Amino acid sequence: MTSTLPSSFSSAAAGAHRGQDVAPDAAPLPVSLRIRERLEVAGVPYLANDNIAEHLGEGELEQLEIEVAGKVRDLLRSLVIDIDRDHNTEETAERVARMYLHEVFKGRYHDQPKIASFPNVKKLDEIYTVGPISVRSACSHHLVPILGNCWIGIKPGERVIGLSKFSRVADWVFSRPHIQEEAVMILADEIERLCEPQGLAILVKAQHYCMKWRGVKEPQTSMVNSVVRGDFRHDPSLKAEFFELVKQQESLLSN
Repeated sequence: MTSTLPSSFSSAAAGAHRGQDVAPDAAPLPVSLRIRERLEVAGVPYLANDNIAEHLGEGELEQLEIEVAGKVRDLLRSLVIDIDRDHNTEETAERVARMYLHEVFKGRYHDQPKIASFPNVKKLDEIYTVGPISVRSACSHHLVPILGNCWIGIKPGERVIGLSKFSRVADWVFSRPHIQEEAVMILADEIERLCEPQGLAILVKAQHYCMKWRGVKEPQTSMVNSVVRGDFRHDPSLKAEFFELVKQQESLLSN
């Protein structure tokens, strides 16, 4: 892995790796580099929309928050903002660090919410839909908001989960930097793992601020995509029923 640290950090790390004495005043590696090296050694991916929570040690998230705040201060100074005398940006770095690690990108750094599943005692096999579920994410390319709604269709299998749990897992998945096409696939994987349905369908409609706020600046443009698995993929009538139910839910909200 190519080091992004100054040469003094790299030399100290290399010396320690070879068993050589390291000067006692050598600065410790930043927590972000320690985490990255751990992930590299384990062969664990850490792309923008990956979750790395299980690979964080005790207290490292708090240390990462301090490190990120320092980097944000450097960014603001590079933008020629006088954070030392501007009362509006005096604590912006700390707020941004907390926001990224515990709110908008919490799906990377926090474990999945605990979601219990229950046996499908009555052998329910009729489809149902849940939605609209509000989803909030950020474009991986520009780190600006993606805001929209999600509908989930289920044909139950051996286990079921509560309706509110779909919202929780969707929020956890979308709270990462994403492209929408991949976010829907990751959400589908998580729901299949949680309740193993006979059929699963997901529809997401969202507006991307990388198109609304910058670039082409098209305020009305949205993106719609879906994924269908299991019986929804193999039975066209089930797939059509799902989209019809979504249409009915939308019409009820518009009245």
